[in-house]
Amino acid sequence: MPQPASSSPAIPLTEIRAFRDGIVKRSIKTVISEKIAGLIASGILQVGDALPSERELAAALNVSREAVRGGIQILATQGVLEVSHGARTRVLRADVGPVTIGLAMARAVDAYDIDSVHSARLLVERQVVADAARAIDDATLATLESLLEAQRLSLDDPVRFLICDREFHTTIYRVSANPLLADFSTDLYGYMMEYRRRVVARPGAIAASYDDHLAIVAALRLHDPERAVEAFAIHTGRIYSTTQSILTAED
Repeated sequence: MPQPASSSPAIPLTEIRAFRDGIVKRSIKTVISEKIAGLIASGILQVGDALPSERELAAALNVSREAVRGGIQILATQGVLEVSHGARTRVLRADVGPVTIGLAMARAVDAYDIDSVHSARLLVERQVVADAARAIDDATLATLESLLEAQRLSLDDPVRFLICDREFHTTIYRVSANPLLADFSTDLYGYMMEYRRRVVARPGAIAASYDDHLAIVAALRLHDPERAVEAFAIHTGRIYSTTQSILTAED
């Protein structure tokens, strides 16, 4: 015999949406704590490093100082950061738990050789950057201009520059119409980041990257896909050659 239909009332669609939005939406301080945790997991920030000041970190991440303060407090409560009155906040431990950067866990891409990663990055960024050049809006261009100014003010600070650099790249990737390729680009960007720290500490390295970024933004402002892809390829080629030089020296 057929069973009678359940008498349980259906969940209204509005409640389903509210439940979904409650899962997806996070406070800005949570987002910032996750960004800082990602910087630690990827090797941009290491144990013992002093974080940039609240003002500098807010500029690098393009958020308010209150958001930065809240994010730092979350990680301090977890024992990841050490906050001391009258002193800079420092990284206390590198174990921030499992952190997904784009598609994969932090440093998962480091398992591949540099030539494979470089080829993949050129291929994927070609599509992502071309998309960005076509679709970028005034608000995103303004964000990139703010990030360029933050970079200009950190030409003598490798760690602070790398924080700005990561935000600059991911801002461009997120303009792409294909979020999967944007996430993949973010993973590839994070390749061997602990070596990138050493590269940008070399004299003239930060200035060269900054000049590359100026050329990239100029091309994006013109909505010129070909020029933007070329500017990005020059920049990615510089990253490849300088990282390769560090890896070769250690063989």
